[in-house]
Amino acid sequence: MSGSDVQFLTINGHRRAFVRAGSGPALLLLHGLGCDHTTWDAVIEPLSRRYTVIAPDLLGHGQSDKPRADYTLGGFANGMRDLLTVLGIDKVTVVGHSFGGGVAMQFAYQFPERTERLMLVASGGLGPEVTPAIRAISLPGFHPVMRVLTLPGLRQVGMAGLRALAGTGMSATRDLGEVAAIYDTFRDPRARHAVRHVVKAVVDWQGQVVTMADRAYLTEAMPLWVVWGRDDKVIPVQHANHAAELAPRARVEVFPDSGHFPHKDHPERFARLVQEFTRTTEPAAYSRARFRALLKAGAVPDSLRAVSDTA
Repeated sequence: MSGSDVQFLTINGHRRAFVRAGSGPALLLLHGLGCDHTTWDAVIEPLSRRYTVIAPDLLGHGQSDKPRADYTLGGFANGMRDLLTVLGIDKVTVVGHSFGGGVAMQFAYQFPERTERLMLVASGGLGPEVTPAIRAISLPGFHPVMRVLTLPGLRQVGMAGLRALAGTGMSATRDLGEVAAIYDTFRDPRARHAVRHVVKAVVDWQGQVVTMADRAYLTEAMPLWVVWGRDDKVIPVQHANHAAELAPRARVEVFPDSGHFPHKDHPERFARLVQEFTRTTEPAAYSRARFRALLKAGAVPDSLRAVSDTA
C-alpha cells in the first residue's frame, strides 16, 4: 500500500484515486501499465518538500474504477485534465513512466497551455520495440490464459517464483518483482479487461504502434528531459537515443545499474534530477501564435523519418 493517504473524486461518473502531497509548483506523476501511484512511493515524500505532488491511479488501475470506457491515450489525457481542473491546478510539470510517458506526451500535445515541462521515464511512444510479454496482452488468448494463471494456487507460486528471480541480483531479472505485483493485479477480471484495452490501443503483436516522432518538433516550445535505466528489458534504452534524435534540445539521462523503474532503483537520484529539471529550466509559456507557427512549419526532417516510419 501507499505511504501517502489516498483520496478519491468521482469525475464523469467514475471514481478516481490519487495521492496529493506537499505544496508549491505542481508535479503530475503518471505510472505505467498495470501499476498504480505506489510506483512513486519512494519519491513522493522528497518531492513533496518542494512541490505539490499529484500521483493518480489511471482509470482501470489501482483503486480507480475499471469501467468499460475510453482507454486511449487521448482519453487518459482528458481524464488528467479533468482531475487537475477539479483540484484547482492550472499548470503542471508532467512526469510519465512507461505507458504513463505516452499519456504525458499526449497531455502535453492536447493541453500545451497547461504543461510547463515534460519528463519521460523509460517511456513508450519512442519506437516500436517492447517486451513480448506486453505484446502478448494484445492477443485474443490473453484473458482466458490469465484467468487460469491467476487462480489462487498458481498465482502464489508464480509470484513467489518471480520474486525469487528478482532477488538474485541479476540485471536481467531485476524488474521481476514489479512484474509480480502487476501479475497479482490480474486476479481482478476488471483489471485484466482494462489493461488489455489499454494495450490494444498502443501495441499489436509486432510492437508499439503509437509514436511521438511526427509531433516531436512541438517540444521545441517545452523543456523535455528523458530518463532511462541502462538494463531496461521492457523498453530498450536505445529509445532514449531516439528521443535525442527527435528532440535535439532534450536532455537524456541514463541510470547505470537500473532497469525499467529508475525512479524505484535510485529514488534519491531521481528526486534530485526532477528538482534540477525544474530549477534549471523555465516553464513553457504557451503562445498560440508560436504553436500555430510550429504546426504550420512542422515537417519531420528527412533524417528522422526512418525513426517515425519504423514505429
